Amino acid sequence: MNIVLIGPRGVGKSGVARALAMLTKRQVFSTDTLLSYENDGLPIPQMLAWLRHDWRRFRELEYQVVTKCARMDNIILDTGGGVVVDLDPDGNECFSQRKVEALRHNGLVVRLTGDLTRLAQKNALDANRPALSATLDEETIMRRRDFFYQSAAHFSLDTEGRRKTALARAILDYLAMRASTSSTNPSLSPPSG
Repeated sequence: MNIVLIGPRGVGKSGVARALAMLTKRQVFSTDTLLSYENDGLPIPQMLAWLRHDWRRFRELEYQVVTKCARMDNIILDTGGGVVVDLDPDGNECFSQRKVEALRHNGLVVRLTGDLTRLAQKNALDANRPALSATLDEETIMRRRDFFYQSAAHFSLDTEGRRKTALARAILDYLAMRASTSSTNPSLSPPSG
């Protein structure tokens, strides 16, 4: 089973993924890094410029990467902040059932949360994070996506004030509890949300 980390930009998914790798000796894959690799090594901002900021095309490329990663086993997957979204016919973000189903097929999906105002301010200072919208600020987008993260996740962890190693241990504890619950009583489903 894979461990899949989802959540808003800047919440600490990459750091928690590294901590999990240290504790489990599993390989870490980043959807953003793989997207870049599969598109001539272009960093995400340059890729978006090359795509003329066509977010629909970007989400399609992201879906291709997600489905490849979902076929792997026993990995840690550090996802981009928009992995839970696609675009509706009007160009608005909507829940990506297809990507979430792929991630959940062989993965424990963990939602990392944090103070969205702080994260939006932090992200504004990072040139490697392209603008998500010409009309909406990042915090508004993060708040809209939060329900999508909740819907996709098996469980959630608040990252505020917590060390990456403590968060990684909490994920492993949940995974162990889930395994023992399903092995002692297969008819019981583990807690979600």
